[in-house]
Amino acid sequence: MKKIAILLVFLALSCTKKNEVSQIVEASCGQCQFGMTSQKGCDLAIKIDGKAYFVDGTKIDDHGDAHNKKDGFCEVIRKAKITGKIIDNRFVATTFKMVE
Repeated sequence: MKKIAILLVFLALSCTKKNEVSQIVEASCGQCQFGMTSQKGCDLAIKIDGKAYFVDGTKIDDHGDAHNKKDGFCEVIRKAKITGKIIDNRFVATTFKMVE
């Protein structure tokens, strides 16, 4: 019985990581750089396999001035190392770190 309980706990824990993405992606303003129109304003987005997703869990201005001419998300596309899941056509980030 103890082995079955341990197995069930292991299976439950392994399911929590299901569909989690962990990779380096393009990150930028969804509206200014990726041409996304489902939201107004400037919002952080990433591209995974060529498809753009708005990001939840971090905001565009959490990573500097979005309109900075040199490296702002509304001006350039940058690289980010991300971890999270795609839920309801949005990327829910558990980690989001810029790669220089």
